[in-house]
Amino acid sequence: MKIRGLGRLRQIARRLRNRFEPGGLILLYHRVAEVDSDPWSLCVTPQHFAEHLDVLRKHGCPMQLQQLIQGLQDGKLANRSVSITFDDGYADNLHNAKPLLDRYNIPATVFLTSGYIGHEREFWWDELERLLLQPGTLPETLRLSINSKTYQWELGEAADYTEDAYQHHCYWQFEHEDTPSQRHALYRSLYQLLCSLRAGDRQKVLDELLVWSSAEPANRPTHRCLSLAEAIALEQGGLIEVGSHTVTHPLLSTLPLSLQQDEIEQSKARLEEIVGHAVSSFAYPHGNYTAETATLVRQAGFACACSTAADTVWQHTDCFQLPRVVVEDWDGEEFARRLKEWFHG
Repeated sequence: MKIRGLGRLRQIARRLRNRFEPGGLILLYHRVAEVDSDPWSLCVTPQHFAEHLDVLRKHGCPMQLQQLIQGLQDGKLANRSVSITFDDGYADNLHNAKPLLDRYNIPATVFLTSGYIGHEREFWWDELERLLLQPGTLPETLRLSINSKTYQWELGEAADYTEDAYQHHCYWQFEHEDTPSQRHALYRSLYQLLCSLRAGDRQKVLDELLVWSSAEPANRPTHRCLSLAEAIALEQGGLIEVGSHTVTHPLLSTLPLSLQQDEIEQSKARLEEIVGHAVSSFAYPHGNYTAETATLVRQAGFACACSTAADTVWQHTDCFQLPRVVVEDWDGEEFARRLKEWFHG
């Protein structure tokens, strides 16, 4: 009862704060696309994204991220301020999201992982999904040596993954507690192992998986990253700002400070070379960082940095720990309901 009472008091305090202190909202998207398998819920369909923009145009005050930051610093944040952001740098940000942003005249910031621009292979988590969760036949046993430790997995019957089985399980989400097959169990295990590896070590494991699975490196049109020309085209028209998302998308807190600094500064330098002007916004991959990481971002010359902590932006929010709300593939009605909830608590 005491815990519920405390929660109720916090909710009332938040509502009072919303009433007397204007708050802003930073929305986090990744992709505007339709795919069969989306284990991380990264995709919002073009239809639903258009509905989201329509809701924002009617019930919010959309603005560039840097405009929202300026409002924070000046203490003049407009009520219902909303900024749209995208993480990673998928090609569909240009081909599917940008035309809709142009149609509704709503700005956005796209945080690009500079090392993947023009890359001939997919983001590593997508390559893992292609190798393990797409229909086909794999060897029954996988044995890998990672960080001097040997791992072995048995796929059993799941070594042969039929089209019917794939269609039955293609809506599986990583966050779900269920594990419908040994393929999904293997995907979960390998993701957790690979996530904490440095980029070079991770690539070696993926290369071993390609050999093991008798697959070729691929870059599916539905999953590819932006090319160099497409990254440049993003900013044409002035609605989209390019921001930095490091070079290789690591868990920054697991790296020595010197390597964190390299990821931050080299990404900034490369993106500025591509777009031809200063890059001021940063987003922490996986929302993962420490106080020292935030200091490095500030020292690198960025004006702000976005996390993945779900909260409203207030006038005294740290510009290098900006919260963002993850948006999923909701229809316009559900998005409007959640927008109201985010603003009013």
